[in-house]
Amino acid sequence: MVNRRMAPVEIEKRSFEIITEELGERTFAPGVAEVVKRVIHTTADFDYADNLYFSENVIERAKEALSAGATIVTDTNMALAGISKPTLTKLGGRAVCLMADEAVAREAKVRGVTRATVSIEHAAKLHGPLIFAVGNAPTALIRLHELINEGAVQPALVIGVPVGFVNVVEAKELFLGGDTPYIIARGRKGGSNVAAAIVNALLYQLVKREGF
Repeated sequence: MVNRRMAPVEIEKRSFEIITEELGERTFAPGVAEVVKRVIHTTADFDYADNLYFSENVIERAKEALSAGATIVTDTNMALAGISKPTLTKLGGRAVCLMADEAVAREAKVRGVTRATVSIEHAAKLHGPLIFAVGNAPTALIRLHELINEGAVQPALVIGVPVGFVNVVEAKELFLGGDTPYIIARGRKGGSNVAAAIVNALLYQLVKREGF
């Protein structure tokens, strides 16, 4: 029977209870479970329990960056819209997406490259801790990896979860085992909603710990 009287908070609570039940005996490192479960909650796809890969100590390192007022750079306005701005603001951070910037569009056209490539180059010049949340464009992830190797940027965290078929798997694999902190969704699955869900999972953990 459909329960038509459940409040949104009750629906979310019950959803996470179901996810926990269906994960069964699966266990995750501290902080990782919250990320995995929120991505499953967003997608209803339990494959993410196996597809998400986390670098060592990435949860705590991400929280340190967010506590220091990190700027979150997304490759789509959809991901930008999905990030909890009130929570981020409490921590003194901000989220930006340069994909629609006119200067980025002009430069991309002149150079014959994707706007995602140029937007990442521009974002790499921003000050303070940077978290890159890439959910759509593998070219953004590839250029980011190049910039890291060139010493042009040192991200506090790379969330690499683009979705698709062309260069997607290869772009994600570039970061695995590297020195840059990462949360990567291996394989073809991902998306802007997944990128935003991961960011929010980190934010919610942090504000809960800080008692905001």
